[in-house]
Amino acid sequence: MRAWLAALLLAAAPAWAAPFAVPVGGARIGLEAPAGFADTGFTGSPRLQEIAESLTSASNRILLFAISDADLRSFMQGDRPELRRFMIAVTPRALEDQSVTARQFDAFVVDALRELGGPPPAQGDALKYLDAQPRGKAALLGELRRDTTVVSVLQGTRLPDRPGFGSQPQYLLSTTTLLNLRGKALSISVYSAYESADDLAWIKLETARWTEDLRRLNAR
Repeated sequence: MRAWLAALLLAAAPAWAAPFAVPVGGARIGLEAPAGFADTGFTGSPRLQEIAESLTSASNRILLFAISDADLRSFMQGDRPELRRFMIAVTPRALEDQSVTARQFDAFVVDALRELGGPPPAQGDALKYLDAQPRGKAALLGELRRDTTVVSVLQGTRLPDRPGFGSQPQYLLSTTTLLNLRGKALSISVYSAYESADDLAWIKLETARWTEDLRRLNAR
């Protein structure tokens, strides 16, 4: 029965990738997982919900938590997903019922980015910079975009050393993009393991694409 249900759900996978609307205050915001990823909300999995909640503050409401199609297949078949890349979209509960003004959005940006500190030296080695930071703490690596309705930054983290994994350091890249969509404040984040320059190029491109896709979906 379990295998049959998993096969049925996987056969319906293209439907999960379709755009959908979520209520945010009095507005309906269009959301869509990027190509190759699927929103996990339909699974009702406490484990996936727990992972999503660990990525954001309790002061935010999770709108979408997406994992790769390959990870979703593994999860539905009872295997452990790799979770090398994933993404989340949230909205601050305190602003949910308000029509966010330009001034409120600016304050939202300041509050969201306050704890990241300043960027590393322009010509510095990013990995050496992350090695010098506290393990598990995200550090700002640079700004990707800033205008009146979109602010996007790149972060990096050296993960805590794991017993039994030798001395090979593990790194995580993430982007945080703050959006004012139809008068609603959203924060979207993309995550990727950092093993090569390809991962850095991927996360920058995927962040830019997802941002523009969401803006397109929510154009008035």
